[in-house]
Amino acid sequence: MSKINIKEHYDIVVIGAGMGGLTAATLLSKAGYSVVVVDMASIVGGYLAGFHRNRFRFDTAIHWLNQCNEGGIVHTVFEMIGTDYPKAINQKRIKRYVGDYHDYLLTNHPDILMQQLQQEFPKEKAGIERFFKDAKALGQNMSLYGSNIRSTETMKFSEKLPHFYKTFRFILPFIKHVRFSGVAGLKKGLNRYFKEPKLHDLFCTEPDLLSCLIPIGWAYFNDFQNPPKGGGQAFPEWLAHVIAFYKGEIYFHSKVTKIILEGKVAKGVEIDHRGTHYKVHSKYVIAACDVETLYEKMLPAEMIPSSLKEKLNNAILYSSSVTVAVALDCNPALLGFDEEMIIISSKEISQQDHAGGNPEISEIIILAPSFRDDTMAPAGNGTITIFMPAEMHQHDFWKAEIDKEGNYIRGASYNEHKNKIAEVLIKRVEEKVAPGLKSHILFFDVATPITHQRYTGNKNGTMMGARPGKENMQAKVAHYRTPIKNLILSGHWAELGGGVPIAVKSGFNAALLVFKDEQPAIFKAYADYVNKKISAEEIRNLKFFKPYDNSWVQELTPAQMLANRRKSSTENVE
Repeated sequence: MSKINIKEHYDIVVIGAGMGGLTAATLLSKAGYSVVVVDMASIVGGYLAGFHRNRFRFDTAIHWLNQCNEGGIVHTVFEMIGTDYPKAINQKRIKRYVGDYHDYLLTNHPDILMQQLQQEFPKEKAGIERFFKDAKALGQNMSLYGSNIRSTETMKFSEKLPHFYKTFRFILPFIKHVRFSGVAGLKKGLNRYFKEPKLHDLFCTEPDLLSCLIPIGWAYFNDFQNPPKGGGQAFPEWLAHVIAFYKGEIYFHSKVTKIILEGKVAKGVEIDHRGTHYKVHSKYVIAACDVETLYEKMLPAEMIPSSLKEKLNNAILYSSSVTVAVALDCNPALLGFDEEMIIISSKEISQQDHAGGNPEISEIIILAPSFRDDTMAPAGNGTITIFMPAEMHQHDFWKAEIDKEGNYIRGASYNEHKNKIAEVLIKRVEEKVAPGLKSHILFFDVATPITHQRYTGNKNGTMMGARPGKENMQAKVAHYRTPIKNLILSGHWAELGGGVPIAVKSGFNAALLVFKDEQPAIFKAYADYVNKKISAEEIRNLKFFKPYDNSWVQELTPAQMLANRRKSSTENVE
């Protein structure tokens, strides 16, 4: 049995090495706390971890990024740590809608698409203009979201009143759209702008009107970004470097089995590392992991109110996916791919069936990560990633067997079934957008919801936790403080919504709650920073924080290492 050199006591234990856990750990380490991060996976990143195979690097989670530019959440939080963080790259070609009879492209100049639609549907000209105008108004409001980082749980009563006023002003433009959800609601909402069925077809996979408007709004304000060089994995790799710089520790293959309690106060965790058990004591535990696993398996049943567990059990979650990572023998540009996300849909398919897990008719999303970043594949090769919305229970649990403990056993039937699904998806992509695709495939790798649950621990393999929306907001599903003192949530379960910005925001607020209890001066400094009373440089130089030397050097991707070896070999021959 292998052993790890984990100590018996730290100030903070962080469960989960995704973006939420790593952000919290970095901020706390910078303030001088002794921090350990434990994760059941083998590398940092959670959904951003990706994987390597045959000199290819697959960035399997990110469709796009936002809030990474100046003023955005990610930029704001990272700037308080250092200036050597990976920089996301602004996206110009954003979203391509491919249907039965249409093929439209949304760019960072949305008026181009608006004018194209007006030319094709002159009778709907005024409604199309109002649609894009409303989208722009939402985008303008969303561009201010980065200034709304703090959670109300970090605020005093006197701060909450102006915050609620600010929040109300923020959500006001959304209110008139929010009721148009579901199949009937979406149709009614779109009819307010245009009744032409072909225009409705453009949005036939969307669950509500806001989902149609917001991407266009973001596009108006250049808030779509591609991952940094080296892929989305660069973000967690940078945070892990900073944690190590501050002598923080990260241990992998380390599954938390129990929260150590004294009464109703968290005092540490028990860990299983490849069969060896450890007790680690701490003053705080930050749980950046699946909240139901935390409440149902790591704590005694009586510690968490049944009403809270019921709300979480009934929460509306983001779906999981079948993800097909494809290695190509050519640059994806030769097959017609570019930097945009491609969505394949059909007006003949219901909204429910578009997300129903049937590869023959489901919505398909395609990205070309190596077009965006040529370091992801060896020279002359490329990658694409194909997504299909999916749920854990579909396909008879994807033909996996279930043992007595409820674990999914991935046997021959499972592997055969997921590969058949991948073949169907590849065929459809070839027919709709990339003729000849199959002849250029070197290999592909398939992940199902079971794969996503296995590597992240998230309930049902959900990609991003609980969805924003009326039901989850009314149920108060998202929370940081738990019924256990000094046990704080982070990650996608602490906030509604998903993606890198929400994870980073949650990590910031989890750390802020510790500072609120322990270090009022640090708490005030961070509050002043996010309220723009002091600059990023000023906060980095405050005496409360250990200096950081901006020493991160990004590791080469496998493709870059191969290119360097070939170059060195050629030079030696000469």
